[in-house]
Amino acid sequence: MARIEFDTLTPQMFYILLVLDRPRHGYDIMNEISKVTGDNIRVGAGTLYTLLSRFQSDGFIELVDEVDRKKIYVITNKGKNKLRKETEKLQMMVMHYEGVYGNENEI
Repeated sequence: MARIEFDTLTPQMFYILLVLDRPRHGYDIMNEISKVTGDNIRVGAGTLYTLLSRFQSDGFIELVDEVDRKKIYVITNKGKNKLRKETEKLQMMVMHYEGVYGNENEI
């Protein structure tokens, strides 16, 4: 069965939407993701700009300004809903994990 685009977000997709809680340009997005995740998640420029274009086409983000050739984006309500649903899915997965493994610290 083919995967539906944006049905499940990759970590990079999740964090791009997460940090667009306020208007940001590409370099700012990459830096904020590194900051929020303690450098555990990094998004390269090629991946970032490909995803920004796809997110914009699908209405998850919108271009709000362009300053000195820097495009500035922000999340839309559709994007916030997707982010919320993805978070709920992740919380459900953690709940299932805890149901199987309890409070074990190691697998």
